[in-house]
Amino acid sequence: MPHEQPVRLYCFAHAGADVSTFQDWTAAVGPGVIPVPVLLPGRGRRRDEFSVTTREALLGDVLHLFTNASAGPCVLYGHGLGALVCYTVARALLEIGLPGPALLAVGACTPPHMPPESAYILGVPEAELLRTLDRMGVVPPGTDLGGIREPAGKQVLRDDLALDRALRAAARTPSPADPLSTPLLIIAGDDDGPASPALAEGWHAWTEGPVRLRTVSDGHLFVRGSQLPRLMGQACRVVRRLDTTRRQLSMPSPVEPHQ
Repeated sequence: MPHEQPVRLYCFAHAGADVSTFQDWTAAVGPGVIPVPVLLPGRGRRRDEFSVTTREALLGDVLHLFTNASAGPCVLYGHGLGALVCYTVARALLEIGLPGPALLAVGACTPPHMPPESAYILGVPEAELLRTLDRMGVVPPGTDLGGIREPAGKQVLRDDLALDRALRAAARTPSPADPLSTPLLIIAGDDDGPASPALAEGWHAWTEGPVRLRTVSDGHLFVRGSQLPRLMGQACRVVRRLDTTRRQLSMPSPVEPHQ
């Protein structure tokens, strides 16, 4: 309907990636949805900036994007590390008294109470880190960290893994915003060993809102396929319909003229 506001779909990529991950989403998500890929420092056109490695630095960089409550409904989607970013943003908005997202969608990520991959530990040898990245499908076999180019160099990748650890620790710290009531959509690849559907289901514990689990046919980087943007487009249109209904119900009834 013409009066329906489009849904802004903020997208955060996995460790070591930039916004090119979502370059084909504008057409793929379908009508009524505006993808807004968020570029973190240290990559792409922001390659000359220092990466963020703490919750405080992350929120200082991105929180301003979500403080305009009149801009209509928004949905957050994060893949891998991006899922932890989205959870952190949703929680922070509630902490400062602002509306959270209409929907929080997390993909290819285990919940914050689970430890990160052992290879993500600070200072792990490159060989162990590369074995993990190879198993996740992030780098081709035979790659060394020095050969990892844009969208992220090896330092950005290391910094992103540090951010992963920091956000997990921060999520386990009590907050006045707990427990969240934000609706949660969990998306997992059926061939994703590090974040299988069974492991991803643990996100149920992180909201008291409605939770749905959806599985796509792919491995850890299903963000590169066509199923995910279609699924997110459908979810955003549900959000748009519910927002339109809510606004219609909140409108004052017309006053009958006096006879």
